[in-house]
Amino acid sequence: MSVPARAASAALHAHRPVPSPSFSPAPPPTTGFQEELVEVEDESRQSFKIFAVRQASELRRASALLQRRYAWRGYSVAPLEARTRRCITLTASQDGRTVATITAALDSAEGLFVEALYPDCVGELRQPGRKLCEFTKFAVDESVRSQALLGAIFHVACMYVLEVHRCTDALIEVNPRHVRFYERMLGFEVLESARLNRRVNAPAVLLGLDLNYVHERIAEMGRRAPDSEVEGTERSLYPYCFSAHEEAGIAGRLRVNAAS
Repeated sequence: MSVPARAASAALHAHRPVPSPSFSPAPPPTTGFQEELVEVEDESRQSFKIFAVRQASELRRASALLQRRYAWRGYSVAPLEARTRRCITLTASQDGRTVATITAALDSAEGLFVEALYPDCVGELRQPGRKLCEFTKFAVDESVRSQALLGAIFHVACMYVLEVHRCTDALIEVNPRHVRFYERMLGFEVLESARLNRRVNAPAVLLGLDLNYVHERIAEMGRRAPDSEVEGTERSLYPYCFSAHEEAGIAGRLRVNAAS
């Protein structure tokens, strides 16, 4: 179940003219794998970096953020698990602090996390020509006010499932109070009504996202924030995603990471 920070959600709905964010590629690798994927300068000219978690210390920091944000809502959640071939955990770091995390996982013989609560719906979605994935364990520090940060980490998660692994459909399980956030900001659709998630003792709704729609929206809107042509009408995260050129470089680093 995803728990977007209340402050971050409010900031997303308060669309206002801001300086355009800038992006820098990660430095050349000095070891056998790439951890830092991209450095971003947000609307306030504050820099943050997005990492693919590989080290135990990074995993602990991401888990601490996740558990603290869930506890704030009165939920409990297990620590993040070590990296596997079927998933990637991303973090956003600002001034050495982990301020956001999300995990993207591929469908496999082990099944999906959301399948525990929605086995019937997930089973129906497994059709020839479709490849499922899911986003889980999304948490944002309460200090975050940056649309650029949220748009960037979401886009990198989408690159992993879409550009690296060619998935067609993404699933996510969210609290009913967060449904509108995901519908408006990212284009998710409700697939199944609320059920009680006994892992956290709270209701959850299953949402789905057509990744072809994501590809088209990013191609149309990426790096247009805060374009005057869309100012006042566009409320999603898509204008804060990367350009096609930036995406190509990040996706290449994700492929190296996935193969290592």
